[in-house]
Amino acid sequence: MSDNQFLNDAVNNSAETAADRDALAGMVAETAGGKAGDAAGPSDGSILNFALNLEYLEAEFYLRAATGEGLPSDMIGGTGVYGEVTGGRKVNFESTLVRNIAREIASDEKQHVAFLRSALGESAAARPRISLDESFTAAATAAGLIRAGEVFDAFANERNFLFAAFLFEDVGVTAFKGAAPFITNKTYLNAAAGLLATEAYHAGIVRATLFSEGLADDSVFDAISKVSAVRNAVSGSEDDDQGIGTAVEANLIPTDEFGRTFGRTPQQILNIVYLSADAGTSGGFYPDGLNGDITAGTGLA
Repeated sequence: MSDNQFLNDAVNNSAETAADRDALAGMVAETAGGKAGDAAGPSDGSILNFALNLEYLEAEFYLRAATGEGLPSDMIGGTGVYGEVTGGRKVNFESTLVRNIAREIASDEKQHVAFLRSALGESAAARPRISLDESFTAAATAAGLIRAGEVFDAFANERNFLFAAFLFEDVGVTAFKGAAPFITNKTYLNAAAGLLATEAYHAGIVRATLFSEGLADDSVFDAISKVSAVRNAVSGSEDDDQGIGTAVEANLIPTDEFGRTFGRTPQQILNIVYLSADAGTSGGFYPDGLNGDITAGTGLA
């Protein structure tokens, strides 16, 4: 039996079920009551569905920027409430480099969606409603990249596209890193490690490209610092988000004091994609929230 077939069978056998949801609800209740009990965490299927929701967002962003079209109709249905995507169009790339970066990352993200949907089978969450217009304007306004009342179009030009890509990429890396301790099946963990590594490559490419842009226009460094500051402010109390440095000293690989990539809890990730430090169950890039069990604070630390 192939590794992929084993993964498919394993996930289908332990994906989101009524028992999984009951276990998660129990964990949330205990956490809310301040208890340190032995409540079970979310199922591996629930974690993979959380990842699928994030991959939908990245795939739609990159596919629309690179090709002008989003995910095909056979890759967006599933459990939960299906939603449309607002915003997004093909970017008029100025450089062959960035055009190819967008194309390759778009292909990877589409494959990530296909892989997770295949692994989850009938338990795969549908694509939720996604905003690629008002959400970016809200994020850019909060970062001070534009004034209140102005519009930030992430697809208007190459520079805006790179700023938007920076907002997403570190989120994907830290989400997979943060989820790793809660994945119980080694095969799932192996799959998540592969996805994390790909996202890390993406983040590194985007950060390095922006650094190169900054060498020609130092305002890029200031803009990225502002985006990083907003992401840091909404994610929670931890002061761990990092920009790309300066022309004098680069920071292309954001790590902790031991040279390791840091992780974020689901709540921190949700705060970022919902664009609120007090995120409830929806907002920002997901106007109606995510699909699946992990849609708000889960108490995972």
